[in-house]
Amino acid sequence: MNTMKKISQLALGFVFLALVFSSCHNEKKKPVIVQKDTISVFVPDFNSDSAFAYVKKQVDFGPRTPNSKAQKLCASYFSETLKKYTSNVIVQEFTVKAFDGKMLQAKNIIASFQPEKTTRIMLSSHWDSRPFADQDPNPDNHKTPIDGANDGASGVGILIEIARLLSLHPSPVGVDIVFFDVEDYGQPNTNDPQKEDTWCLGSQYWSKNPHKQGYKANFGILLDMVGAEDATFTQEGISKNFAQDILNKVWRAAGRAGYGSYFSEQSTGSITDDHYYINEIAKIPTIDIIQHDATTQSGFYKYWHTVNDNISNINKNTLRAVGQTLLTVIFEENTVQ
Repeated sequence: MNTMKKISQLALGFVFLALVFSSCHNEKKKPVIVQKDTISVFVPDFNSDSAFAYVKKQVDFGPRTPNSKAQKLCASYFSETLKKYTSNVIVQEFTVKAFDGKMLQAKNIIASFQPEKTTRIMLSSHWDSRPFADQDPNPDNHKTPIDGANDGASGVGILIEIARLLSLHPSPVGVDIVFFDVEDYGQPNTNDPQKEDTWCLGSQYWSKNPHKQGYKANFGILLDMVGAEDATFTQEGISKNFAQDILNKVWRAAGRAGYGSYFSEQSTGSITDDHYYINEIAKIPTIDIIQHDATTQSGFYKYWHTVNDNISNINKNTLRAVGQTLLTVIFEENTVQ
């Protein structure tokens, strides 16, 4: 990092007033001011009620499984909603073959803010839900599609709320929000021979075929299972291997935002999630903010891939902790030279 420049209190006052008066008059909540070293940074206030509503809207469509009516309706909802916040929305349609031989019609959805800026942050989450609750304690549910309220919809809900706020408060850097499809149509853990790369099909496709030729971002942040009550986000292995400096940046920002208790310094095992392919194929250093639960056999959220991954288990405080942290990262970027 270059030598930090001190900003006079007078200059900061003018900047702050300009930002406040440029804010949408409909925003009732006051902006957050985060102190980073000697600089006060304006950060919009994350609305957890709004984010929760975006999560619920997805769940209300029903399980967002590939080739389903709910998938089509939800994809249209994303496109229409994001276009309210930016004119730069791309729907990337493609077909992929699943582990069971089925051809899946899929859609990655990308929204860009301030595309002219060369310094860019990529935020992502998957939006599909798993077509079978194969981790449910009741074997009768193993072929039942899940709502995926936490596993998918929580991250997307946070990112739509961030999109709304970015439309009201232009950020100092460009931001690209990517919703990946067909992440959760992976091969179940059975006695059958395991096939490579059956998960994360949408991010694999995007990493090989980005929405914009030659697309690059300075770094990326993936959200996965970020809405459960009292969630703990540890420093996951692939994130540490590819982007330890980004982990440090985000975890420190969480502390400044007042949500450091959610972000543990504990190192945990590697998870093959969308960020692996973004790192390996697209070469964008990307971390995964994903819940770790040491009390479960899987290490994931206790209702992971069960019929109980529903809206009743989404917690607004956790949504806010993650959303406010991301906003802090975005609005602090490029403030110190």
